[in-house]
Amino acid sequence: MKLLPLLALALMAPAAAPAPVTGRWTTVDAKAEVVIAQCGATICGRIAKVLKPVAGQPATDVHNPDATKRTRAIRGMTILWGFVASGDIWAGQIYDPKTGKTYTSYLSIDGARLKVQGCIGPLCQTQYWTKA
Repeated sequence: MKLLPLLALALMAPAAAPAPVTGRWTTVDAKAEVVIAQCGATICGRIAKVLKPVAGQPATDVHNPDATKRTRAIRGMTILWGFVASGDIWAGQIYDPKTGKTYTSYLSIDGARLKVQGCIGPLCQTQYWTKA
């Protein structure tokens, strides 16, 4: 009988918040450093440094489907936005300047790495970023 009240309390406890993902991260290909921080009520991330510029290509958002944004600089560009806690992960949007496409995204801490997923429906591609 004493176990029943403890079980009820355990079920009523709020779910654990996901581990913080804020900080400076180096992308999987070490081409950029991304700073992830609080942006109002959500988490966002911007490219703080381009570490390996692509030779022969401008350092602008040339693949953006919006022609008015194709001249904006890659450095300083927000590529993660709208991330909110969702269970034990962060859910939001990610923009890939290499393709000009935006995906549903999930962030979580995996050991000392940041697990970054970009998804189209149930299909996700995963990358692991390291602390910069």
